Amino acid sequence: MSSVNTGLYRRTGGRVGGRLAGAPVCLLTTIGRKSGEPRTMPLLYLRDGADIVLVASKGGFSRHPQWYLNLLANPEVTVQIKRRRMDMRAEVADDSRKAELWPRLVEMYRQYDDYQARTDREIPVVICTPR
Repeated sequence: MSSVNTGLYRRTGGRVGGRLAGAPVCLLTTIGRKSGEPRTMPLLYLRDGADIVLVASKGGFSRHPQWYLNLLANPEVTVQIKRRRMDMRAEVADDSRKAELWPRLVEMYRQYDDYQARTDREIPVVICTPR
């Protein structure tokens, strides 16, 4: 998804760009680990109580997405869902938590299983918790 998608999402409060293939989309803002500048990316998400769950799939490519590397360097992030912006802290799910969440994530967006099969890297699941 592009900066055009991000702009449309922001301007319409998620009415445009708020879903992809039936799954909900949020805007994740991280701080660039090299630039120090805010970086915003539209991503699919799953709600788990007050937490927001993200998948660093990058379509099954061999490298992690930049947003994931950014939040490893600085886990303080902002998540926007529709017009609501939330300050959150991101943490990579451990193996047992990922195993618990993965079936729900695949139910939401079945391509995640295909992405994991396509790559040798373990696709991380990220849990964003309200600050």
